[in-house]
Amino acid sequence: MNIKKHVPNSITLLNLFCGCIALVFVSNQDFEIAFFFVALGIFFDFFDGFFARMFKVTGELGLQLDSLADMVTSGVVPGYVMYYLLLNSQHEICDCMFFPFLGFIITMGSCYRLAFFNIDTRQSESFIGLPTPANSLFMLSLPLVLKYSDSLFILELLTNQWVLLLITAFSAFILNAEIPLFSLKIKKFTLKDNWLQIAFITLSVLLVLFFQYAGVPLVIISYVLLSVLNNRVSLDGKTK
Repeated sequence: MNIKKHVPNSITLLNLFCGCIALVFVSNQDFEIAFFFVALGIFFDFFDGFFARMFKVTGELGLQLDSLADMVTSGVVPGYVMYYLLLNSQHEICDCMFFPFLGFIITMGSCYRLAFFNIDTRQSESFIGLPTPANSLFMLSLPLVLKYSDSLFILELLTNQWVLLLITAFSAFILNAEIPLFSLKIKKFTLKDNWLQIAFITLSVLLVLFFQYAGVPLVIISYVLLSVLNNRVSLDGKTK
């Protein structure tokens, strides 16, 4: 029995397990522990591919299993979080009992992205559209920003139905937008080949250290903006 070939899939299943635990804590509106388990699940999601490449056991099963696990951790969980944010928001658009379920538009957008990712041959080296783990961290951080922020502006912003609905719609859009985003995977251990990843990781650490939970959405926004800037610089370099 070749144990190595089961290691990546086992790590993927740990991602799924973390997502299931996060769902339980979201249902109890314990968003801090839910955030921790989503982050842990994303950690496992990053390393399942790493070990699959290291042990040379990549395959179709692992690809499908990875997407199914991500569907829970980075699809259902963030949609569920937005459901609760809408449920506890100020009733400015609609007082209908079904309105909070619009938060699951994020889940549907994540599902479409994960399915498309599996058949899109362009995303082997980089991403097109925001990866679901990044989107999940963004959504999981919102109730924590709301909880720990002393800003009245932030409080009004993240309890406003219009704002939350806009975030929901933009989330589904950016997940599937035709915007190339750089990958954090380091394949060559040289500064020249990884300067963008190193700069982003450094910026991310600083943002989280200074702003704590509020730094998480800033990290995701920075990731998109840096990718757009990098695309522009690369395009300008090719046209010269």
